[in-house]
Amino acid sequence: MGRPDGSPAHGLIAEVARTSHGIVHVKANDFRSLGYGLAYAYAQDNVCMFADTLLTVRGERSRYFGAEAMATQPVRGEYGAAIDYLHVRNDDSDFFFKGYLDIEQLKANYAAGSQEGRDMLAGYAAGYNRYLRDFAGKLPAACAGAAWVKPITVEDMYLVLAEKALHASGEVFAKEFADAGRGAGMTVTQRARSMSPQQFIAGKVDLVRSSLGSNALGIGRDLTVDGRGILMGNPHYPWTSTDRFYQAHLTVPGKYDAMGVILGGIPIITIGFNKDVAWTHTVTAAVHFTTFRLALDRSDTSGTTYLVDGKPVAMTSRPVTIDVLQADGTVVKRSRTFYFSQYGAVIVKPEAGVLWTPSEAWVLGDPNRNNTRLMDQWLAIGRAGTVAELKSALDTVVGLPWVNTVAADRAGDVLYADASVVPSVPAQRFASDCLVMPALLAFDGTRSSCGWVKEPGAPEGIFSPKQAPFMLRTDYVGNSNDSYWLTNPRQLPTGYSPMYGRINVEQMLRTRIGFKQMEEFLRQHQRISMADVEDLVFANRVYAGELVVPDLVSGCTAPDLVISAACGALAQWDKKANLDSKGAVLFREFWNSASQIPDKWEIPFNPADPVNTPFGVKPSALPAMYSALRAAALKLQGLGIPLDAPLGAYQDETRNGARYPLHGAIGDIDGSYNSIHMATPLDANGYHDVVWGTSYVQVVTFDQSGPVAQGMLVYGQSVDPKNRYYADQLPLYSRKEWQNLPFSPDQVRTDPAYRVQKIFE
Repeated sequence: MGRPDGSPAHGLIAEVARTSHGIVHVKANDFRSLGYGLAYAYAQDNVCMFADTLLTVRGERSRYFGAEAMATQPVRGEYGAAIDYLHVRNDDSDFFFKGYLDIEQLKANYAAGSQEGRDMLAGYAAGYNRYLRDFAGKLPAACAGAAWVKPITVEDMYLVLAEKALHASGEVFAKEFADAGRGAGMTVTQRARSMSPQQFIAGKVDLVRSSLGSNALGIGRDLTVDGRGILMGNPHYPWTSTDRFYQAHLTVPGKYDAMGVILGGIPIITIGFNKDVAWTHTVTAAVHFTTFRLALDRSDTSGTTYLVDGKPVAMTSRPVTIDVLQADGTVVKRSRTFYFSQYGAVIVKPEAGVLWTPSEAWVLGDPNRNNTRLMDQWLAIGRAGTVAELKSALDTVVGLPWVNTVAADRAGDVLYADASVVPSVPAQRFASDCLVMPALLAFDGTRSSCGWVKEPGAPEGIFSPKQAPFMLRTDYVGNSNDSYWLTNPRQLPTGYSPMYGRINVEQMLRTRIGFKQMEEFLRQHQRISMADVEDLVFANRVYAGELVVPDLVSGCTAPDLVISAACGALAQWDKKANLDSKGAVLFREFWNSASQIPDKWEIPFNPADPVNTPFGVKPSALPAMYSALRAAALKLQGLGIPLDAPLGAYQDETRNGARYPLHGAIGDIDGSYNSIHMATPLDANGYHDVVWGTSYVQVVTFDQSGPVAQGMLVYGQSVDPKNRYYADQLPLYSRKEWQNLPFSPDQVRTDPAYRVQKIFE
């Protein structure tokens, strides 16, 4: 077929097939053409979202939407460009991306990487631009005629990937970086401290963990029904912006063949499977930054010279100018200059005592700034034929910015690895005088010996994955965003740097229910199948309810009629978050408050049994619990909601006027494996519209001919309300209806929705 505008066709670029629910299968003879075809398909479903998000990484939001506005917010499942951990105005966002990202360094780094990775990114830019030409004047309503929808370059794609690398480091310090810029009328004031340094850094870490999560299980041959591996991936990601997933199958015959999802504009399979291996990722508990305190040379009145080993070192500077749209339609320019030391970028947070004074400055050490190894890392993962080869790929490329990896292969081997980019700060460094302020994770910048350690085989300043936490097993491994310490309850490793997360500490309830339901199943059945794993994913047990409700109900003897009625409702609740779970709404409102009650567990945490402890309600905590229960019951009564209301009647996502009831609970706070975070608090009609949570779900095993995979992309392929793939997978999730994911050519061609488009140039 020729071009959509009727112009003549020339050489074939790529074949783009669609199967059920819009899954894209792109086949091309080279990587540039593969990227081209993928971008052309992706733009058909998400052009407005991608175009808007490109403004963010280019530092152009203020030019089109004004300085004081925030990034575009989603409405009822339509696109949004807001990033959950980047709560800043457009001008600060623009200054951050134009000041923090170094396009010349990114270009140099990509030049040193693989040709295939560069070709994919160049092809993606070309394919996107081709879509804009072919569909000029026919774009979706959200961006039709918008001046900000415009062609892109490969350098723009470098910025897109650079932004993804910063989710757990530079991006969460965007405001602190932007505030450190020096420009006309800008000064750093020594405001009264309103937060402790510990609160400041802990808040940054919690911001990442509270905005991105995941569950992962890799089950090996010792436990599966046929001796082959089973992989479950359940990322909990935003439902809008280019942190949305997109289902794709990418093939260059003889060179690459993998299926799963891409992450927004990253043109490679990030979570998925090939014919022999399946893999997924979870956000790590590791910390991906440190700070450094610099002593400034007082003889330099500009405050931009610091001392290292007694010698003065001049900071480097980056002047930045942004365009800002005014209310009258004119555009003015604003400028700031940002400064960098050898350890990182200068930041300020006066409220936490992070100041830039004549005598000292604080800088952010971020090993993911200028990390361009993401494409090559996922290319190598997708080509692995065993989990051992996948582990070798992690050890060699070292490109994953902030995620763990869990994988399983057809031979029944399984892998857990935190091969993410982590600053190389050995454990002994935390006990030395190099650590000048533990609350800020701050090290002494006056001594080069206190900087990050150079490890053999790893990029400068980060740990080698060969020395990082990992397990290769034949029973099972799992992770739900707690640290490496609880990867398998039968083996609790220690001995790694504190940078990788805490050990011997109480685990999140979501982590605990994941291991608990797995261990309980194995005690009853010994062997597990693919269908069993799917049942575990959506079992929707609310572990907090299992731990608390029995003691709460048995002790409910108070004459208070409200408490008595609430206890009665909870006594009948199945302690799950299914659509028909009556009492789930009451428990959620109760536990949102009761979870904060201190010293509430009768049996304390035991490091030797992290899955089952702590548990049991302390009698002394019961009065506070009943008070919280009474308040929750009165809230429901005031809203006209029955205390035994079924969850499905009060938790939903609305698309094009259609209401889709949703199962699932919050996750970390209440111990639901299936995590769903709603945009609104409870009102008379319930909880509405998902911000983030269960997104793409896959369960993969293998037979003699290849992968056997089922899954769903809960929110669908498109953010355009008029697109056929805008809401078509929500009913699947609501019904817990898993879909086959076609992989082999025969499976693809025989899919009932199969259609193919040939793209020519």
